[in-house]
Amino acid sequence: MVLVFLVMAAILAMVGAWLLPVASDPHRAAHLHLALALGVMPLIMGAMTHFVPVLTRTRAAPRGVEWFALVAWAGGALIVAFFIFTLPAAFRSAAALFGLSAGAGLAAWQLKRGRAALGGAHPGLRWYLAALFCLGASLLAVLAMAVWPQQMLALKRLHLHLNLFGFVGLTAIGTLQVLLPTAAGRPDPAVASRLRADLPMALAGTLLIALGAAWLPLLSWLGLALWLLPLGRLAHAWLGLYRERIFQYHGAMPLLATALAGFSIALMAGGVHGAGWMDSTGVGHWFVFSFLFPLVSGAAGQLLPLWLRPGRQTEWHDWARRRLTFAAGTRAALFLVAGLLAMAGFKWASWLALAALLPFALAAGSVLRQARRA
Repeated sequence: MVLVFLVMAAILAMVGAWLLPVASDPHRAAHLHLALALGVMPLIMGAMTHFVPVLTRTRAAPRGVEWFALVAWAGGALIVAFFIFTLPAAFRSAAALFGLSAGAGLAAWQLKRGRAALGGAHPGLRWYLAALFCLGASLLAVLAMAVWPQQMLALKRLHLHLNLFGFVGLTAIGTLQVLLPTAAGRPDPAVASRLRADLPMALAGTLLIALGAAWLPLLSWLGLALWLLPLGRLAHAWLGLYRERIFQYHGAMPLLATALAGFSIALMAGGVHGAGWMDSTGVGHWFVFSFLFPLVSGAAGQLLPLWLRPGRQTEWHDWARRRLTFAAGTRAALFLVAGLLAMAGFKWASWLALAALLPFALAAGSVLRQARRA
């Protein structure tokens, strides 16, 4: 039930991140950390415990490994409290240590499973390890803020970009390439070779974007170009294999494809922001509304029924997926429109994003109640 808790916590955190600026005037980083550190980061770690056994063809993750995501969640709660209540800097460092310990433990377990994989692990595992490396580097940057205060702004930018395009981005793009064909019920024969070939470009692109944002802006443009190559290859493959399913009215696929489009545009918007041509708030709202919202709701729409009732798939699982992904095509379009309006400076765009997210949240509550009754 840890994974189910993390899904519901992520939904509440994202709704809370929307409500927080409405209810009060907190530090501008509070609502971003509420969505990412308290919602998305633990959920990503939890999802890894589901996918790693699949990628390594080994047994399910033991209960102890699932606790790494809960440790990360505790660290997320601590950093949100740090920003909301203006706590001493020691709390920020403590939150980073929580995240570091969780990430290191999860990476060690993944390496062990990779070595145990019969015939070698699926290349998607390397994307997870690269994502955890970026998370670790971003949290080390937080610890460095206490001893290198004169570089505070640069370290904040390094931390932000390593998290957004490294930890979240690498995990999301690596997972989407496995998850979307599963949702489509049709394999992607090139996925393994593409993941293997594209990881060096994606990881190098992430590191260059982060270093460029912190110290040398020209590096960010090179990093952006490197990242767009694997994203372009993936979009081309999906349009060739799944075009009709991507543009359907129901199902997880429209949301998963929207997450890819949202991440790609977030990368380009980040480059424009780095050049000083766009406000960071608009870029941040695009990332949340047009990437994170469809990513979480699409992935959970496919996986939550399996996490609620593991084992043999039944008619209940089909019903639950239909319930969670009802009108997903319309909601995906609303997420994109909300992101575009937010980047253009329309504050009411957040209401549109919430309107697109709430049906999924209500459906998740309904599915959870049905699962408990059986």
